[in-house]
Amino acid sequence: MAAAESGSPPALPLLGRVAIVTGASRGSAARSPPTSPPSAPTSAPRGGHHRIAVAIRAIAVRADVFKAVEVKALFDAAEAAFGGAAHILVSSAGVLDPKYPPLAATPEEDWDATFAVNAKGVFLPRRRRRIINISSSVVGSLFPRFAAYAASKAAVEAMTKVLAKELRGTGITANCVAPGREEDVKRAVDLVPLGRLGETEDIAPVVGFLASDAGQWINGQVVRVNGGYV
Repeated sequence: MAAAESGSPPALPLLGRVAIVTGASRGSAARSPPTSPPSAPTSAPRGGHHRIAVAIRAIAVRADVFKAVEVKALFDAAEAAFGGAAHILVSSAGVLDPKYPPLAATPEEDWDATFAVNAKGVFLPRRRRRIINISSSVVGSLFPRFAAYAASKAAVEAMTKVLAKELRGTGITANCVAPGREEDVKRAVDLVPLGRLGETEDIAPVVGFLASDAGQWINGQVVRVNGGYV
């Protein structure tokens, strides 16, 4: 994503930045970075005192995030489209076995496929100034029948914390945002202190903040955005 023209820096902290968002066709990624401050690259009209017009320019690239060749092609396409390397990486692509098998009944190929997308898909695209990996609050809740998914997302959280330390002195930050899955929150809604389901709009501003300069001192953290149920 990139902005078409300049605007007010205080209201548009991501103005002129290029972001790559994997898994961007659905879920929280479809709204990341968010369209209100902190925001994705946008422009402000000259008319209107406090009004901001959203002008995000975006392209869609199909790629398997666990295949190095396709990940490289994804980054090359972004660089060609926007005239420079990406500043922000949001790794949101993920898979979950809809059969919810217990660990003992999880086929090896399903385990491998889950780790290929959820863990390796975070490993391949890296080294941007702001790295935000999407984990899951399932790592904290540890619901039965989520073994492969929870294990793969726990790997993402551990990898992110190690990466943050390894990038010392580079100015690159690496953090995780861990939303609550909609199905989980529906089951646990009575336990959520805020008493409601989380929405995409609850997650996107957190990602936008971590991607902005204001988030430069937050590094190696897992931010659980689930209304307090974990």
